[in-house]
Amino acid sequence: MHDLDEAVARGNPESCVRAIWHATDLLIAGSYSEDQIWTFGEIIGRLAQEIETTARAQLATKLAASSKAPYNLTSQLASDDCIDVAGPILKDSERLNAETLIACAKTKSQEHLLAISKRRSVPEAVTDVLVIRGAKEVVASVAANGGASFSKSGFLHLVRRSEGDSILAESLGLRRDIPRHLFHQLIAKASEEVRQKLERERPDIGPQIHRMVVDVTGTVHARFGPASRDYFTAKRAVAKLHERGELTEDKVFEFAHSLKFNETAVALSLLCPLPVDIVERALIEKDREPVLILSKSLDFCWPTTMALLFLGAPNYRITAGELDRLKLHFNRLDVAACRGVIVLYRSRKQECGSRPFHASPNQA
Repeated sequence: MHDLDEAVARGNPESCVRAIWHATDLLIAGSYSEDQIWTFGEIIGRLAQEIETTARAQLATKLAASSKAPYNLTSQLASDDCIDVAGPILKDSERLNAETLIACAKTKSQEHLLAISKRRSVPEAVTDVLVIRGAKEVVASVAANGGASFSKSGFLHLVRRSEGDSILAESLGLRRDIPRHLFHQLIAKASEEVRQKLERERPDIGPQIHRMVVDVTGTVHARFGPASRDYFTAKRAVAKLHERGELTEDKVFEFAHSLKFNETAVALSLLCPLPVDIVERALIEKDREPVLILSKSLDFCWPTTMALLFLGAPNYRITAGELDRLKLHFNRLDVAACRGVIVLYRSRKQECGSRPFHASPNQA
């Protein structure tokens, strides 16, 4: 370490290059504690500031594959403005912390973002930035990455960005972790070509896509999403609560307030009762009256109804003015009339097919 420090102090480019490769080889070949690895990182990092970009890129490539790469040094290299230096670390290094990835995703070039999108594992906090800030190529790359995880908000951004982008829509449709209600929206907006590709690539959901797409007032609507593990887990858990008599308004509020879409939809379908795909569609449609009718028919209070409205709203946001309007409308609804709507809808469902839930209390 003393010799390496002297190489830095002398500042001779040739001696720095020799020293950096010597230190790197020692690091990779040896067995060290994290404290010792950190010391290597400090020394190599100082040397790296004195060498040319080509040599730094070679260093990054070498360290990207090492399980002993110093955290402090990988962060330094990943933050380099030159993609030749940062790229290998951002794409391959397992010694890069989430904080550095997020910082790079927020501030660096699209080339940097593309490298991050190709990592073996990309956490939600990072993909949340990529799907908003990333260019088309970045978004397509991370959507096709099976090791990437997405939050509900991240998936929502992806669905919206997939409009008119068949490559992105296809990648999203092939993901088994996409929430059912967002798969609904995806298929509803997807082209026929994309739906056909999904049927070929995913024979297990082919028949569901056929059943899913129905013509309602000239617009394609979705009925069923892929049978994800999360959905069936939610269905079993909520069904057990219902069997024990524990599926209360408080539970529905808890599900909706926690943004648990699957649990909320299953709970409402059991309490109404209505088919779960009808409830799912009611929750996400632009027309919010079906949600108000469902909630009033169960004699729910306004806070619970508000949680249901926010759950299905774009980005989980509703303007104050719109919320006031919905509250006024909700207060004017009659419980008995809304229950009549549900009964009327169920009685007509068999003869009319699975139509969207648009009945008015006045029609009951």
